[in-house]
Parts: sequence; structure tokens; C-alpha cells
Amino acid sequence: MIITNNHRVINSFSKNYHVVNLNEQNYFDVLLKTRDYIHMGHHILTHPLSGSIKPNETPFKSIVITLQPQKFDFKSLEIIESAIHTTSKLLNDSKPPKYSEQIMEDFALIDFNLLKSGIESITQFSIL
Repeated sequence: MIITNNHRVINSFSKNYHVVNLNEQNYFDVLLKTRDYIHMGHHILTHPLSGSIKPNETPFKSIVITLQPQKFDFKSLEIIESAIHTTSKLLNDSKPPKYSEQIMEDFALIDFNLLKSGIESITQFSIL
């Protein structure tokens, strides 16, 4: 399952994956929704702070979690809580600037490529 606010991811992956569409929401909302799913027993498969772009620098985030709930995973909860804490701190220090349409598309492409690479790694090791 993919939780995302990235239109590129929604458009490209919705045919083959269950996608939680948070298109009108922000990066922080994606983290919070991911935490909700972790509380239901889903496990994180891609790290919520992947890539070298800080959460206060990009508007987009996509996270892969298990499709079916499993036994509660404290490690997944620890990872998402740490990501929420880090993102909250960074957003309090400086808000994301207003970007031009082209820069927004560049950020969407970066997130898309990070997700695509993560999914390729996951499928290579047969986790999905």
C-alpha cells in the first residue's frame, strides 16, 4: 500500500497498488496517516525520511507500507514517530517556501523516483 500526496505517484501506481490518496494534504499529513495505519498493524516498508531533501523543503511524500495488517510492529511505530518529531521540528524552524509550478513538478518527480526505487528494492527481495 502506498500513502502519498504526490499526484505523479497517484496517477502512475493506482492501477497496480492500493494507493491512499492524500493529494490535497501536506507532507506532515502523510506521516500522520501512515502512523494511523501502523497503529492498525501495518508495517513500514520504505523509510519516511528517505532521500536527501528535508521535510521542510519538499511538499511531497510517498511511503510504502504492508497491504494487510499484521502483528503490531514497534519498530515501524518508532520509525514513524521519529519522522514525525523530526518533521515537526524542521517545519517549526522554517516553513516550506512557495515554489513555482516547475519546481513543484521537480519535487514530485524526485519523490516519484524515490518511491519507484524503493518498490523495485522491495520486489527484488519479495517483501510485497
